[in-house]
Amino acid sequence: MVRRSEVTGSGGVRLAAWEFAEGPERGGGPEEGGRRPGVLLLHGLMGCASHWAATARRLATAHRAVALDQRGHGRSEQLAAGPPARTAYADDAIAAIEQLELAPAALVGHGMGALTAWQVAARRPDLVSALVICDMRASPLGAASQRAWAEWLSSWPVPFATLADVRTWFGEGDPALERPRPERGAFFAEVMAERSDGWRPVFSRRRILGVRETWVHDAHWDELAQVTCPALVVRGLDAELGRAEAQEMVRVLPRGAYAEIPDAGHLLPWEQPEAWYRAIEPFLHAVAARS
Repeated sequence: MVRRSEVTGSGGVRLAAWEFAEGPERGGGPEEGGRRPGVLLLHGLMGCASHWAATARRLATAHRAVALDQRGHGRSEQLAAGPPARTAYADDAIAAIEQLELAPAALVGHGMGALTAWQVAARRPDLVSALVICDMRASPLGAASQRAWAEWLSSWPVPFATLADVRTWFGEGDPALERPRPERGAFFAEVMAERSDGWRPVFSRRRILGVRETWVHDAHWDELAQVTCPALVVRGLDAELGRAEAQEMVRVLPRGAYAEIPDAGHLLPWEQPEAWYRAIEPFLHAVAARS
C-alpha cells in the first residue's frame, strides 16, 4: 500500500510525501503494536520518491517508511523561478519530519538527498536518530564538474520516440557509460513523461543544473562533523564517491561507519539491491533497538 500526504515546505511550497506499507494498517510494530521508528528517504538530483519504492517496502516491515518528492521533483511543486537556496531542501525535510510526526527519524539519502539528510542531522539532531549517506561527496566538485554536467545534459537526444528508447539510451547508448547498466535505463525511464512529440524529462534540465550549482562549489565537511547520530556511509566500488574520501567522511563523522558494495556505481541501491539491504538493514535495526 502507498499513501500520499501533502507537506507544506519552506516558503509554502507544496511537497508530496509517500508512505509505504505492506498492508492496509500502519503504525504498530510487527509484534507488540508499538510505534514504528520513522524513516525518511530522500532521492538525489533528478530522482523522485518512487525510486525508493523497493527500499521503502523492505524497511516497512519494521519501520514507518516515507519517501519525499523534493521540491522541483516528482509530484512536488515545480518551481517557476530560479533555483532555491540549498537551505530550502533541508527546511523541507525538517517540515516533512515534523508534519508527518516521524521524529526521531532515520534519514536515508542518495546523492543530493544524502547532502540534505546530513544537513538536517547537523541542524536538528533532536529530529534525527540515524543517517545513511549513499554516494555523496563532502568535497567541492567544482566548475569543471558543473561544465561536464552541462555538456552531458545537453547531449540527451530528446524527445525520445518511446520509453524503450529512454531505457536503451541511458542504459547502453549514453557515451558517459563505461559499460551497459540496464538499471540506469529503468531509473531514468521513471522520470520521463509522454508529450505530443515524444518522451521528455519531467523536469527542466536547465533548472536541474541550477539546483546543482547551489552546492557543487562548496565543501560540506563542517556540517558532516556536526552530525552526532550514528551514520553509515555507503559507496559502490565504481561509484562517484571514492574510497579514500568515503573513509575520511567516516573518520570526520563522530559516530561513522562504512559499507562498500562491489559491482555497483552511483545507482547502487538499484544496481545491487540485496547488497544494499544487507548494508543498511542491520544498521537501522541496531539504531531502532537502542531507541
